[in-house]
Amino acid sequence: MKKIIFKMIPDKMFLKMKYRHRVKRKLDLKSPQTFNAKIQWLKLYDRNPKYTMMVDKYEVKKYIEETIGKQYLIPTIGVYDNFDDIDLEKLPNQFVMKCTHDSGSVVICKNKKEFDFEKAHKKLSKALKRNWFWEGREWAYKNVKPRIIIEKYLEDKNVKELPDYKIMCFNGEPRMSFTCTERFNDGLKVTFFDIDWNKLPFERSHPMSTKEIKKPKNYEKMLELSRILAKNIIFVRVDWYEINGKLYFGELTFYPGNGYEKFQPEEWDYKVGSMLDIPNISKK
Repeated sequence: MKKIIFKMIPDKMFLKMKYRHRVKRKLDLKSPQTFNAKIQWLKLYDRNPKYTMMVDKYEVKKYIEETIGKQYLIPTIGVYDNFDDIDLEKLPNQFVMKCTHDSGSVVICKNKKEFDFEKAHKKLSKALKRNWFWEGREWAYKNVKPRIIIEKYLEDKNVKELPDYKIMCFNGEPRMSFTCTERFNDGLKVTFFDIDWNKLPFERSHPMSTKEIKKPKNYEKMLELSRILAKNIIFVRVDWYEINGKLYFGELTFYPGNGYEKFQPEEWDYKVGSMLDIPNISKK
C-alpha cells in the first residue's frame, strides 16, 4: 500500500518534498539558480526519449559505437533478462556483472573459483525488480528494460586502484571534471577540477583526496569525445576509464547525485549552477 501511495505522488510534488528534506531548502522550479535545483528542473522538463537509451548500460553501447567508435567500449560477454539465464560454466575467470537500468548494482569477479555466485544472484535479482525512476524521479530511467550485462574485467597493472574520470558537460561543452578514487582503501574520495585540471576548493557528499591526482594522459581526448557525446544536451556527465594507456567509456549520467548532494561551501552550488543555461522550455 505504501508503494502504491508513493507512486501516486506527482513528480513535481515529490521532487519539492524530497528536495526540502535532503537539501534543506525550498525548491525553486520557476527560476532555479543552483546546480542541484537545475537538476530537479531537468528531471521534469528535459525529457528527450533518447535519454532512455543513453542511460541503458547495454543499449548505450550502440550509440557509442556509432558516434565515436567501438574501440572505446569495454567488451560485452553477454546480456541476460535474469540471473538464471547465465551459463556460469562458460564465463571467463574474471568479469564484471551489473544491471543495465540502475546505479550501484555492480559485482566484480577476479577469480571464479572464489566468487560467491549465490550472493551475486541475490543482489542482482533484487536489483532487477526495482525501477530506478521511483527512487528520485530520474525520468531517463523510467522505461529502461531491466537486464544484467556481463563485461570483460579490465585492470591496469600500473595502478593499485583504477580511478573514475567524470567530465561534466554544460550545454554541450565540458566545463569541469572530477575523479573518484580510494574506494577500497580510506573510503571514496571525490575531487573536482576545472577544465585545465586545477583542483577546485569544494566538496560534494564525499571528501576530496589529499593525494596528488595526476591529469590522465588521454585527458584532452576525453574532453574531445565528451563534447561529441554531449552535443545538443543541456547537461550530461560522461564517465571514462584510462586503462594501460587506453581510453574506455563508462556511462552517461544526467542527474549526478540525484541533485541532492550538498556542496561545501554552499556557494559552489550557485557557482556550478551558473554554468548551466536552462532553455525557455514550455512547462506542463
